[in-house]
Amino acid sequence: MTRLAAATGNGVAVLTEEDGAWTATVTALKSASCVAIDSLRPATLFAGGRGGGLLKSTDGGATWDDLALPNADVFSVAVSPVDGTLYAGCEPSMLFRSRDGGDSWEELDALRAIPSAPTWSFPPRPWTSHVRWIAPCPHEAGVLLVGIELGGLMYTDDGGATWTDHRPGAQRDVHSLAWHPEAHGRAYEAAGGGAAWSSDGGLTWKPADEGRDRHYTWSVAVDPIDPDCWYVSASPGPYQAHGDGRAEAFIYRRRDDGSWEALGGGLPQPLDWMPYALLALPDRLFAGLADGRLYASEDRGDTWRKVAIGGDKLPRIVALTPLQ
Repeated sequence: MTRLAAATGNGVAVLTEEDGAWTATVTALKSASCVAIDSLRPATLFAGGRGGGLLKSTDGGATWDDLALPNADVFSVAVSPVDGTLYAGCEPSMLFRSRDGGDSWEELDALRAIPSAPTWSFPPRPWTSHVRWIAPCPHEAGVLLVGIELGGLMYTDDGGATWTDHRPGAQRDVHSLAWHPEAHGRAYEAAGGGAAWSSDGGLTWKPADEGRDRHYTWSVAVDPIDPDCWYVSASPGPYQAHGDGRAEAFIYRRRDDGSWEALGGGLPQPLDWMPYALLALPDRLFAGLADGRLYASEDRGDTWRKVAIGGDKLPRIVALTPLQ
């Protein structure tokens, strides 16, 4: 049996595959644009959204409780797989940490003291910015990557007490980040100006854009076995990516430090709705689209099939995480 949790914008869907058939159960929430699992406590999930605050489920997504996070505009949430520390990123750009599962919070205010902070600006709302992505290192509890939309990719190795400003070689319009679960030091970025990767634990980055004619990248996923195999979704620009039915997007795969290749094999060419969520598991690769469609590949993206889902209808898929 395979189980996934999907943020749908206005709720969280639990997707269950049993004997080849998929069903969805959606719990309506005020807002849900990000979702994360506590891998040390597999039944515990967190979800947040702009204006909706942060919520917690201890029963695998069946019921949800509000957490007393000091900011209601949540754009990112993550749980350290090393020590279970919970992080929430907000707008304006603020990062909060909880060591007790969300019962109490402290702001990691050194993030706002980064020298470049006065220049951070989100183009649709230029008076502000937000913490778009939080990526706790799977190998060292104190190491954390944080992406500011739009401001840069920030790094800490002491749990957020101090930060280094935007990392050399990385893109500034950060949309998503990933670590390889086994290969120490390997990290990946998808951003508004392209993609990049790191081999030294996020300290420096190398651009990775050759072979793509679309550079507005959104989601990134890495094969959990092969650190040289990773994926991004990309569109010609933000107007297409976030417009209804005009994304002109592809899912791209990069292997062995080579150039990107656009994936077909059952995917529409190009995709009319943006793949906002890519998820790579040991046995399958998933792509969740902005119109609620879910595609799956069992051969690292060579071929795809649309997943038929019974039960509740998915209006959107904006984030995916595996359930254990």
